[in-house]
Amino acid sequence: VPPPLLYAAVICLGVLVSVRYPVDFLPQGPARALGGLLLAAGIALGPVWGVRTLLMAGTTVRPDKPATRLVTAGPFRFSRNPLYLALTLLYAGIAAMTNSFWALLLLVPLTVFMSLFVIRREEEHLARIFGEEYRRYKARVRRWL
Repeated sequence: VPPPLLYAAVICLGVLVSVRYPVDFLPQGPARALGGLLLAAGIALGPVWGVRTLLMAGTTVRPDKPATRLVTAGPFRFSRNPLYLALTLLYAGIAAMTNSFWALLLLVPLTVFMSLFVIRREEEHLARIFGEEYRRYKARVRRWL
């Protein structure tokens, strides 16, 4: 399952559960403000900065395609997975804007799943392709932040 679809499916589940069993975690005004900030941060980090950096480096954005270049510029200087971080920020922004406690709660197992089963597999792939260069990058740049 492509990661954006996985995030979308889980946020939909969380929001649907919230419609049936509403539990607000913040008053409406602060929830919407926080959600807006998180959405803006996710958009700036992912599609605006992260995707642009990958495209400028001449490598693929798609995680199901082999990387042709190890990108360490742009947001990749701060996070080995800025696009997944952006998806997480977008998810949290939607959860906050809808004031969905259940969606926010589901973000925890989603993040664990991403770390254990998606990111770990991608890191193994990058280590095979880029070897020592990737291991040095991995040693100096954190997975998330």
